[in-house]
Amino acid sequence: MVRVLSVFASTTGLLVLTACANGSGAGLPTSASLSQRPLAKPEAANLLKDGGFEKPAVASGSFLVFSTGQKFAKWAVVGANGNVGVVSGAFTQNGFKFPARSGKQWVDLTGTSQTATGISQTLSTTPNAKYKLVFWIGNVYNPSGIFGVSSTVNVLVNGQQIFTATNSRKSTTQVWKQFSTTITAASSKTTIALMNGDPANDTNDGLDDVRIFAQ
Repeated sequence: MVRVLSVFASTTGLLVLTACANGSGAGLPTSASLSQRPLAKPEAANLLKDGGFEKPAVASGSFLVFSTGQKFAKWAVVGANGNVGVVSGAFTQNGFKFPARSGKQWVDLTGTSQTATGISQTLSTTPNAKYKLVFWIGNVYNPSGIFGVSSTVNVLVNGQQIFTATNSRKSTTQVWKQFSTTITAASSKTTIALMNGDPANDTNDGLDDVRIFAQ
């Protein structure tokens, strides 16, 4: 039996390929069946800028430090006197690897100061509307070393702490865990801050893929 590959354009503009016996066209989906196929739900737009921390570009295997009061990309460094680091996903130290969750870079909220320092961004919001904040925390497990055993991020909205998230996964390669919380906007401007919650002897608190979108 000769099988002929038939090609036609669906109503969605996508090409559909079907194999038909003897070129008869049997088995082709009807227009009704095409119309019943569910369309993929578009991903909500991220209201944050550079939530993946890809700017400024860091040399492979290195990092850049920004201190309280400074800015990088769309982020402001806030909180206690100290700093945070924009880190290359190729960075390694003491036999530990620190890949990004996605892209090429991530942020270490401990920086080189290990203080209660973090980053913030102010968004345009609709009063009383709800927004979902989603982010990933990176952790390595180093109980006898400088990187500690867990990574904690405190979330502040307009200066008030509303949420705490801790990643305690055990690995010598930075492993990521996703967290989320819901925020109700009080006004047309909302400031989100993500702060280092690790103790002073812990030198790693990874943050990546931060997103906020309307619910």
